[in-house]
Amino acid sequence: MPSRRDRYRRVAVGLGLTLALGLGALGWSSTLLGEYSVMDMGGKDMAGGQAGHVHGSAAGTGPADGDISVSELIADPLRTPDVRFELVARRQTVDLPGGRAVEGYTVNGTSPGPTIRARQGDLVEVVFLNESVAAGATLHWHGIDVPNEADGVAGITQDAVPPGGRYVYRFIAADAGTYWYHSHQVSHEQVERGLLGAVVIDPAVPAADPPAAGPALAGVTTDVVALLHVYAGQHTLNGRVQDEHVAAAPGATTRIRIINTDQGTAAVWSATPFRVIATDGQEVNAPGAVDGKSVLIPAGGRLDLTMQAPTHGSVRLHVGGARSLTIGDPAAAAPSARQPADALDLLAYGEPAALEFNPRSPDQTFDYVIGRRPGLIDGRPGNFWTINGRLFPDVPMFHVGKDDVVVMRIVNETGEVHPMHLHGHHVVVLSRDGKAASGSPWRVDSLDVHPGESYEIAFVADNPGIWSGHCHTLPHAVDGLVAHIMYNGVSTPFTINGAAGNHPE
Repeated sequence: MPSRRDRYRRVAVGLGLTLALGLGALGWSSTLLGEYSVMDMGGKDMAGGQAGHVHGSAAGTGPADGDISVSELIADPLRTPDVRFELVARRQTVDLPGGRAVEGYTVNGTSPGPTIRARQGDLVEVVFLNESVAAGATLHWHGIDVPNEADGVAGITQDAVPPGGRYVYRFIAADAGTYWYHSHQVSHEQVERGLLGAVVIDPAVPAADPPAAGPALAGVTTDVVALLHVYAGQHTLNGRVQDEHVAAAPGATTRIRIINTDQGTAAVWSATPFRVIATDGQEVNAPGAVDGKSVLIPAGGRLDLTMQAPTHGSVRLHVGGARSLTIGDPAAAAPSARQPADALDLLAYGEPAALEFNPRSPDQTFDYVIGRRPGLIDGRPGNFWTINGRLFPDVPMFHVGKDDVVVMRIVNETGEVHPMHLHGHHVVVLSRDGKAASGSPWRVDSLDVHPGESYEIAFVADNPGIWSGHCHTLPHAVDGLVAHIMYNGVSTPFTINGAAGNHPE
């Protein structure tokens, strides 16, 4: 007679076999082995709304005759660039002042890499050289609505740049604001380990000059970048495991451009009132004083705020929890403050203003419902993210036409926060959990969707291409939380998992 332990062992084996078979039944149809193209993803019955015209490729037949390639969607090739940069990616040790060095990636020998600065309307040209990143690398211009060819997503808009290779990115700096760049090749590893940097696009008319300056910008004398990143558990501010001080005259106003390059939400707060003047590079209309509240920045998101130096001493701004900036007299200390219990609701912040389009009469409406279930992705078993109930790559392809007004409902049916990032476009948030926006138009490219929340967002499809819409907690994208918006008549010659070694996430 078998012992109790033997009986338990047999039950465990039986349960394991049952689970394995279940995983196979659930996920095998969603497995992609070997090389594939995003052109073969999705289909008219899976778009989650009014699908519109569908490429031949959506039915699995390849690009349709007459399609324009993503490689043809470029900035004016005859125009001389106004500013030109050369960025070199390397695999090397990253020195972190105030902390310990880590093995990672650099741009021009540092991480973060150099800040790219241009003026609104400039044609920017960046020559990217991969010196020693073995897996290949790209540059994605996070938050900048570049032409599709310059989006930097390996396997969709280009091949990854191999060691010794180069790629030229060209785009118009159309919108003033705060942005960043990072690799979109093996992004969950290359971004985490430092292949990134800041981008600042200054307004065509300096903000301190009338009539461009509103009350929130009047008298701005200092403009600083505060880039947050965690290297191997070390919380850094502009690449240093140290706090920073911004020297400012009494009463002077400082603009702080906070860039959250990490995998989770960053909180910002101060015991001194401040104003949020832009989210993801988009200006806030009539921003009021924020007092006694924190502001939350999604992974990948940016927040511009202004603070006034005191008549005497300094004030402290906490950024990301572990780091801070003090502003004012360099010889004066500024006390720390506890993080407020309440967070600013950007859905009701600022004053309403008219939109440039009418989201009440959309041309396309889509659902993007985030769930989770066991399955297989590329032969790998696990508990993966789903979109509209489907595992990657059997996920929706959202087809749109040029100049369509698009409304999308994003629903999070999981227990984790998802910072959703759309390439190539900014969206305006219409509502959260059915509650309509009541403040300034809240325009973002990165939006935290908390467990159980639903958001309704809208945008105009005015930038043709094939654009990723994914979670910027990048390991989530690896595990399937990525879909795409595809414009009718656009195709790509690039593939993933093929000889070029493209692995965008």
